[in-house]
Amino acid sequence: MIAKTNKANSKRDTEADSDGATPPDSIPEKISETLIPLHAEELSVTKEKVETGRVHVGTVTRTHQEVVEEDLSRDRVEIERIPVNQTIDAMPEVRQDGNVTIVPVVEEILVLQRRLVLREEIHIRRIHSTEKYREAVTLRRQEAVISRTPSTPTPDE
Repeated sequence: MIAKTNKANSKRDTEADSDGATPPDSIPEKISETLIPLHAEELSVTKEKVETGRVHVGTVTRTHQEVVEEDLSRDRVEIERIPVNQTIDAMPEVRQDGNVTIVPVVEEILVLQRRLVLREEIHIRRIHSTEKYREAVTLRRQEAVISRTPSTPTPDE
């Protein structure tokens, strides 16, 4: 609380005491203040954990059928043996004729002189084919399931 002396009140009090003997202008004007602490507040903050609910996260796997359609490639090999029976001077090499690989088979025979005789050739033909293929497959997908349970109030609340 602040105690103040009011100028107007001081003049009236002085005038009343002196019965008008002193003119009001001759009184010294002095204001004094006195502070008296009466009460002080302090702040205290605390934290408390309060459960407002629970959350459960789980996963669910769902399946569905889907048809897959894809082209499948296949290579098949045919082997054909072709007799030649021809005398040659040098060893022939394996050669390629289009999509046919030719592998020479040579036999060495003893005569008064040595000669190479080409007995046969093996022709290997590569045949490429494509076919449509269909199959139903099972695909899986996981999803998250979130459920919230509110907390039950305790009897103290």
